[in-house]
Amino acid sequence: MTGMSNEIPTHRVVSIFGTRPEAIKMVPILRELTHRGNEFQSIVINTAQHTDLLQPLLDYFETQVDHDLGVLRSGQSLDQLLARLLNALDGILDQIQPHAIMVQGDTTSALAGALAAHHRQIPVVHIEAGLRSGDRYSPFPEEMNRRLITQLTQYHMAATQDNVKNLMADGVAEEWIFHTGNPVVDAMQSVLADMAVSPETEALLHSLEGQRLLVLTTHRRESFGHVMAGNMKVLADFVESHPDVSLVFPVHPNPRVRAECQAILHGGPRIHLIDPLVYPDFLHLLSKAWLIVSDSGGVQEEAPTLGKPLLVLRENTERPEVIACGAGKLVGGDPARLAQMLSDIDQDPKWLAEINKIENPFGDGNAAARIVGILSEVLRSGQTLPQSCEILKAG
Repeated sequence: MTGMSNEIPTHRVVSIFGTRPEAIKMVPILRELTHRGNEFQSIVINTAQHTDLLQPLLDYFETQVDHDLGVLRSGQSLDQLLARLLNALDGILDQIQPHAIMVQGDTTSALAGALAAHHRQIPVVHIEAGLRSGDRYSPFPEEMNRRLITQLTQYHMAATQDNVKNLMADGVAEEWIFHTGNPVVDAMQSVLADMAVSPETEALLHSLEGQRLLVLTTHRRESFGHVMAGNMKVLADFVESHPDVSLVFPVHPNPRVRAECQAILHGGPRIHLIDPLVYPDFLHLLSKAWLIVSDSGGVQEEAPTLGKPLLVLRENTERPEVIACGAGKLVGGDPARLAQMLSDIDQDPKWLAEINKIENPFGDGNAAARIVGILSEVLRSGQTLPQSCEILKAG
């Protein structure tokens, strides 16, 4: 009589992403899945919402893509993008028959992945679950995307305790919420340990030695128009009136951002408009900043991890931890407010001097191991949450 096998069954886990910020946070998890050997079959679907920004990151992390959907079209609406994503995912998921589908954050790719999984009654694993700004139109469309994804998700991987509270306030059962930390910290620690920087970026930073480096990133839809133009004008005026300050702006490829940038910042004194940087170069640039000014969600996590001060160019933030810990200040939508804050910081640098004392609210760099450990437990146990997951949740 043959005894029963003790081997752990292989679980097919599909990871869906298509933008650089998503990939940054997914790569540590993909690595951890691979390290588990035969326990997981990891299948990567790239929706290719970003093309030029995403591929260099995947190359850097040596991440292989199994399916590339190539849904990007010039000028397409969000509805057209969502429809293309769902249509493209349809046949692939029917072929793979995954045991779980993992999505990250709040992009249209994440929403499409969660909805496609729901249609097949496949468990959704939501990385960075529970972010809320409180305004369904800001950031747009991400705030509503993340709320909808919550309703489609079974396993909620929350980066912070505030995220856990948000999910519970939305009615998610506590036993399906796991406090893991944010895998962006894992990714950053990996990059910073290597910190290979291109000669071009090294040369740029060398040319700026002795200057206070102000790093700008802006690309949010809700900033388009007079707000973005006003913020750029304020920054140009600040740099012009402070000879010891230089501005570096890796310009997002969005045509509207480039048009505003060309009209307002091009040719300004000590203003350096550069193409988007590969991720190691971007982190190196941020690490040298005197001050970061940004409307990016990811930068709100990267700044405190690097111990750098941040002015958040938004009316609100789904990452209030960056404000609460003291690493960031919320500017709002009035460029005059930005001008006043820059003046205050210039005249009283006390805030800047205290930034490196903060505790990073986004975790310790072990989020990926926690997430995959939890995934291992819940997939092996079926629908019932095992008691051993309580230890993992406490991380």
